[in-house]
Amino acid sequence: MKIATSFLSCKNIEGAIQKLSATDADFIHVDFIDGKLYKGRCIPFRKLKKIFKYTRKRLDVHLMVKKPKKYIKKFADLNAANITFHIETEKNIEKNLELIRSFGIRAGLSISPDTEPSRLRPYLDKIDLILIMSVMPGAGGQAFMEETIPKIKTISEMARKVNPNIKICVDGGINEDVAKKLKSIDMMVVGSYITNQKNFQEAIDVLRDAIQ
Repeated sequence: MKIATSFLSCKNIEGAIQKLSATDADFIHVDFIDGKLYKGRCIPFRKLKKIFKYTRKRLDVHLMVKKPKKYIKKFADLNAANITFHIETEKNIEKNLELIRSFGIRAGLSISPDTEPSRLRPYLDKIDLILIMSVMPGAGGQAFMEETIPKIKTISEMARKVNPNIKICVDGGINEDVAKKLKSIDMMVVGSYITNQKNFQEAIDVLRDAIQ
């Protein structure tokens, strides 16, 4: 299983990215919020653009924005491996997925805890990954919502029947105990559990041991 590490809850973002870059995490996860689709900590793109000179790791970009098209090309230029945006944006979903793929980047859709899994069905053959939110989008440090576990299973089974190569990712409130319940997914996004520790690599090692 791959691990993407988030720095959303860190005050010293530059320092956190440098420390995360020294670990064996697979990706640096970028939550970008415009404050229109969801409320939360908004880090201006101009600041993010400067920050990523501190890492050579590929980025796993999560756009929590009303109009993804506005930001897709910007993040495509920042060494992004994956770009996901929310199914809740509702408009121009197929066009935005095509735009992401036109840059040679894996395209994904994210889904919030209170959204029906069936909303994803029309796009399962057009996406490379699904990012399932296990907390409400917008704020780091939230507790994992146990009620999302059946939803993760439902989405995984539904998606893989249509697209066996699709990657299932979970984001929010993941710690050692939660990781043990997520062994069937392909990637977990972890923030504060890692960045609240003095040694980031040790925290990542604990997570990797938990999913063995």
